[in-house]
Amino acid sequence: MAVGFATRVMRMRRALAVAALLAAACTPAGAAPGTGWLYGLTGEEQLSAQLRGVWQLAVDQLRPRLNLQPDAVIAHAHVNPYGINTFLEQEVEPARRAQQVQLIADAGFHWLRQEFPWYDIEVHAKNDFEDRRHVPARSAWEKYDAIVALAETHGMELIVRLSAPPAWARAADAGDFAPPADPADFADFAGAVAARYAGRVAHFQVWNEPNIYPEWGEQPVSPEAYTALLCRAYAAIKAASPQAVVLAGALAPTAELSGRDLNDFIFLERMYQAGAGACFDVLSMQGYGLWSGPADRRMRPVVINFARNQFMRDLMVAHGDAGKAIWISEMNWNAVPLESGLAAAYGRVTLAQQAEYAPQAFARARAEWPWIGALNFWFFKRATAAEQNQSWYYFRMAEPDFTLLPVYGAMQAYIREHPQ
Repeated sequence: MAVGFATRVMRMRRALAVAALLAAACTPAGAAPGTGWLYGLTGEEQLSAQLRGVWQLAVDQLRPRLNLQPDAVIAHAHVNPYGINTFLEQEVEPARRAQQVQLIADAGFHWLRQEFPWYDIEVHAKNDFEDRRHVPARSAWEKYDAIVALAETHGMELIVRLSAPPAWARAADAGDFAPPADPADFADFAGAVAARYAGRVAHFQVWNEPNIYPEWGEQPVSPEAYTALLCRAYAAIKAASPQAVVLAGALAPTAELSGRDLNDFIFLERMYQAGAGACFDVLSMQGYGLWSGPADRRMRPVVINFARNQFMRDLMVAHGDAGKAIWISEMNWNAVPLESGLAAAYGRVTLAQQAEYAPQAFARARAEWPWIGALNFWFFKRATAAEQNQSWYYFRMAEPDFTLLPVYGAMQAYIREHPQ
């Protein structure tokens, strides 16, 4: 036991020394003098938080090492990393959709992660793709055909998120976001979307955040039920478009075990036990930093930070999926203003910090994590300011009137300096 303890101490000292050297170049603008290396270890900008973080990092070194297999041959990892989330379907005027995509293209982003809501396409009944909510009625595909064409015009690619079922497909009182009563209905919808855009859209994400409320409706989340849904959709998408890439629904980082929310590690483990490994090409997850910056090197399972993807990678390797990539479906830091009076539900940074952190996050992922493919900034803009009384609204890159925030220019400059 004495030898084992000595080994752990040596490992801790060596890790801290190496990390300190790596951190020397990671000082953010405005950081306190002499604390740049501490920021590079902890992602914290206040000295007290940095010192606490260093202690936590030291304790981390006593844990078993993660098996990440960085030298494995990993499919779908060597792609353009620059993606962003959009809500193009919410823009009423086609000209506003076009303006939004033009600005995103001007910034240098390649991927548009865009939901194709089931309720907005197969609105009234199964196999009914006419939208009669309007007079005159129109094809429910019309808007989405236009979105696909916009992406093509700019040489961009879509990551189509398939989720949000219509009322006719859900069980009574299941909740607006609940999965369908019959998974075959969702599989048929997924297959219809893949067939319509075969050769034009190649990437499809099945559901979103199935491990937390309210994304699984008014019921306990279920890795097994999600896996069944995923596998049915995977088969339908591949049948319609054999070259399509299927992403497992982005797991949300959480330490909760309440039933309505389930820890992402446990959820993924149970997905594998249910057979999910055969039903996705890429694992997607959320990559929020929340209360610390992108340089945070602490690996604490119960704490959410930007480095959390390494735990997911370790689980994938353990289940024989070292050859699969992780794509970050959503990442950013929340610039909710202090004067708004809103709670810092997702952490709180200034607009200047947000503009620093986003490029640093892309840089770290590209430099350190070869299993990461695309990273998608959350998000470009909302169509209106109706939700500005909610903290999550302040992840935006632009205001509804297209006023660009500092993070837009920061990402544009970074992408120009670091093309794919």
